[in-house]
Amino acid sequence: MRSNPFGKQFAASALALAVSLGAHAVTDEDILNDHNTVDDIVSYGMGVQGQRFSPMTALNTDNVQYLQPAWAFSFGGEKQRGQESQPLIKDGVMYVTASYSRAYAIDARTGEEIWQYDARLPDGIMPCCDVVNRGGALYDDLFIFGTLDAKLVALNKDTGKVVWIKKVADYQAGYSMTAAPLIVKGKLITGVSGGEFGIVGKVEARDPNTGDLLWMRPTVEGHMGYVYKDGKEIENGISGGEAGKTWPGDMWKTGGAATWLGGTYDPDTDSLFFGTGNPAPWNSHLRPGDNLFSSSRVAIDPDDGSIKWHFQTTPNDGWDYDGVNELISFDYEENGKTVRAAATADRNGFFYVLNRENGDFIRGFPFVDKITWAKGLNEDGRPIYNTENGRPGNPADADGEKGETVVAFPAFLGGKNWMPMAYSQDTGLFYVPSNEWSMDIWNEPVSYKKGAAYLGAGFTIKPANDEFIGVLRAVDPKTGEEVWRYNNPAPLWGGVLATAGNLVFTGTPEGYLKAFDAKTGEELYKFNTGTGVVGTPVTWEMDGDQYVSISTGWGGAVPLWGGEVARVVKDFNQGGTVWTFKLPSDRVAAN
Repeated sequence: MRSNPFGKQFAASALALAVSLGAHAVTDEDILNDHNTVDDIVSYGMGVQGQRFSPMTALNTDNVQYLQPAWAFSFGGEKQRGQESQPLIKDGVMYVTASYSRAYAIDARTGEEIWQYDARLPDGIMPCCDVVNRGGALYDDLFIFGTLDAKLVALNKDTGKVVWIKKVADYQAGYSMTAAPLIVKGKLITGVSGGEFGIVGKVEARDPNTGDLLWMRPTVEGHMGYVYKDGKEIENGISGGEAGKTWPGDMWKTGGAATWLGGTYDPDTDSLFFGTGNPAPWNSHLRPGDNLFSSSRVAIDPDDGSIKWHFQTTPNDGWDYDGVNELISFDYEENGKTVRAAATADRNGFFYVLNRENGDFIRGFPFVDKITWAKGLNEDGRPIYNTENGRPGNPADADGEKGETVVAFPAFLGGKNWMPMAYSQDTGLFYVPSNEWSMDIWNEPVSYKKGAAYLGAGFTIKPANDEFIGVLRAVDPKTGEEVWRYNNPAPLWGGVLATAGNLVFTGTPEGYLKAFDAKTGEELYKFNTGTGVVGTPVTWEMDGDQYVSISTGWGGAVPLWGGEVARVVKDFNQGGTVWTFKLPSDRVAAN
């Protein structure tokens, strides 16, 4: 692995620059207060609850048309592909990751590189859905991120030098890491990727200063959790209490449920919220039962990794609908009382509102135009399955050949996939990047082999409409109403930002950064970055000015798995750039 390719002189210059910019250590208090501060961004989600809402108003509906590029930084080289990273900003320095497990520190005033780190990846990495990385974590004087060969790397944030590297799991068994870590109560919290390879999902806590394990909690029923004290591994209870309750035979041993999107944290209930991925294999007829804790949201105690509660969105998932999408905490008033809620827009097409104190189902409703695999949700939020051609057929009924094909809405890439939605504290609405597509899906015989794809299914994805696939939706979580929508020709695959300036930002595969009126959905601004956008925008204040930044570079799962949809996007340009925009100071008073 390499860091600071221009040698000691470059590292010294980087350190001098960091000092001159007034670099300070990132504290637990900084992270917990991230949602309230405007001069830095020190957590993925712009706050540990993941609302992605900025209280800034300098940039607003009256003046967003004057937003101008300030600088653009290229990740360089031939390593392009999907750029899904969310930048972090501290003391005038931007920290951002890029495809192929690269990390950069950039002078946020000028766009000049301070340092670069490239992980030396082995040839045998097996990421299912492109060589992406969604970002890192800042803590103390460290920048920490995960790599495609399932390692964690901690770098000195001022110099880019390696402080420690830890192996999280065996990449040859299909494990990888693509999510941004989370810092909670002085602990480094991470998940793992690899659900298509029959791995076992888990959430881990480590000492951020050393990388040493503090606890580990598997997200497949039947596996033992552990805490670590004084270098000793201590059993801390089996996930779900015992093996085999909701899995047949030994299927739980390769059960999937990857925690590949990372998590959020709610200080009010002192709970980590993690989503879990598909059960393995996709062929659900091989594993009758609910298959806990796959395709679920789980609340985890950050002190020891114990599971507090769980809510499963797709029991016995047979469509690869996963359950990893972010669970965002928010409060609302009802009958004169404050409801501590949390919301998630699931790949299966339903939007769920839960009581974040105990996981109880409050309400759920479709947020996409068409759902065929289920007829609705019951009073507990459990899906009411469509028993007539809703689930792909059993190969055993076809003498071991391909099972009966069904047409399912939405496609397995989801009504919403990884791309994070935003919640506005002003409008009370969620802004959901979503897609309208279907799939032909069928099951096939399959057996587990370490490091090999463990699907037992085939599929073809198709657009649901001729005119559009992507839809940015404003959704009222209290009523289920779609307040407004913006239809986009290509699939939306990037995150969303909401601001107190009544703005909603997102990027499109066509290459545009766009801004909308948060109340009406009117498109107010667009800028062509020259390459497809699948990153997540952020905004912050520096030297009294408001900035907006986003990583650009087309890629991700759509061009790899999209079937007929991939043909819609085949001519979009790859790339690798961080674009940073600024509102001219003479336009700030326009509100």
